Amino acid sequence: MAETAPTPTPTGQIHAPLPRIAIQFCTQCKWNLRAAYFAQELLSTFATSLGEVALQPATGGIFTVTISTLTVGDAATAAPTHTVLWDRKVDGGFPETKELKRRVRDVIDPKRDLGHVDKNYPKPSAVEEKPAGEPASGECQDCK
Repeated sequence: MAETAPTPTPTGQIHAPLPRIAIQFCTQCKWNLRAAYFAQELLSTFATSLGEVALQPATGGIFTVTISTLTVGDAATAAPTHTVLWDRKVDGGFPETKELKRRVRDVIDPKRDLGHVDKNYPKPSAVEEKPAGEPASGECQDCK
């Protein structure tokens, strides 16, 4: 079976398949399984609509999910756009799986129906409450 690896360009930059989701997680906090679970859920839901889902180990209480997409326009001048879908310190805790799926969908294919995930989904104009969880600005005990 042939492997498909990112290909370096003459400038040394690596081109990865887009859209690319990166889940950066704190290994000190033992969030490895949580990150892997979210990656599996996104791959199960979006399958070939995603170019790559990457797990990036980090420290310091980090748990962020970012997506990189290609800006629509001239292919010669197109540049990747990086969007933070979830940041534990900003959004307060961890996302529910369905909320993370909605945020990915809103970036890669806003018209896509997510079935039961969209049931009782509030209209975009509704005020959205943040889920209860860890303090938004606090670090976890293991990372102090």
